[in-house]
Amino acid sequence: TIEDSEVGLCKASMELGTRSRRRSPEPGPGRGADYLSALPDDLLLLVLARLGCAAAAARTGLLARRWRGLWARLRDLAFRDVAFPSLQVALGRVAVPPPAVSLLEIRVPGKIRPAADAVTSLLRAAARLAPEKLVFGLTGHLPLQDPNPAGVDLPCFHRATSIVLEWIPFVLRAPAAGGEFPALLKLSLTGCKVDDLGTLLSLCPRLRVLRLKSLIWLGGDDLTTVHSASLQELVMESIWTHRVDIVAPILKQLTLSSWAEAQVSISILAPMIQNVSWQWLYDNGTIGFGLWTLEKLRLQTAQRQGQLPSLLIHASKLV
Repeated sequence: TIEDSEVGLCKASMELGTRSRRRSPEPGPGRGADYLSALPDDLLLLVLARLGCAAAAARTGLLARRWRGLWARLRDLAFRDVAFPSLQVALGRVAVPPPAVSLLEIRVPGKIRPAADAVTSLLRAAARLAPEKLVFGLTGHLPLQDPNPAGVDLPCFHRATSIVLEWIPFVLRAPAAGGEFPALLKLSLTGCKVDDLGTLLSLCPRLRVLRLKSLIWLGGDDLTTVHSASLQELVMESIWTHRVDIVAPILKQLTLSSWAEAQVSISILAPMIQNVSWQWLYDNGTIGFGLWTLEKLRLQTAQRQGQLPSLLIHASKLV
């Protein structure tokens, strides 16, 4: 039943270290009136929103029947340290918009590594709620060095203006033909494996900000392709790649920071660029000039008017 599912979510969260008080009986003779539960739903929802956690809001249903199910009407839903089975149940309890979900944050604990199919299913359940902002992370799960890793299919989030995906130990695959992220303005990928970043970006026609950190690209040519006609800010940090190809006609800000175990080929076409922060670290002996070997290259454009751009080259002499 619905009530059993909600109680199950509460028990699951308590098992992960968030214990609840014993359930209080309904107000009766000698206990006084329950003025709080007598408030209108809109005011009760404001109270639940202050908790900042959907699981904590669901636990209020153990205190009084009046509170049961109200959490599922919150516009900001945050699930932290809730196990996979309970997450599936919880997302199923939330009604399809309207009312619209503003923020959906899901951070799964790293005690048990979920299967790729379970992650795909959970992402589809999240897409069903059509959130404006999505944060999805598998805390504690580092990307695996499996030569044939399982894949996770990204569903389309048609209303999402911001998507953050973190530490998903599977290959992220773009939606099938016909899928698109028509409203997406910001995309952040951290600690993920990406099947085809170029295809994914082609499905984001309004993307303005792209942040990539600690990513691993697949494929024999080891090519990182960032082509976007709408991109204005690009941040790439701690990437593992040998070739970078950036084409962004209206890009204004570029931050690139990583290291190289071998020579890296970088091609950038960004005629409108204004601010650049570039830092590349090289393993000893990767690039040499006679007796000297390059250690770090840093380029920084002026931060304030009147300042000059700077170029720093750190090298060491071979003994």
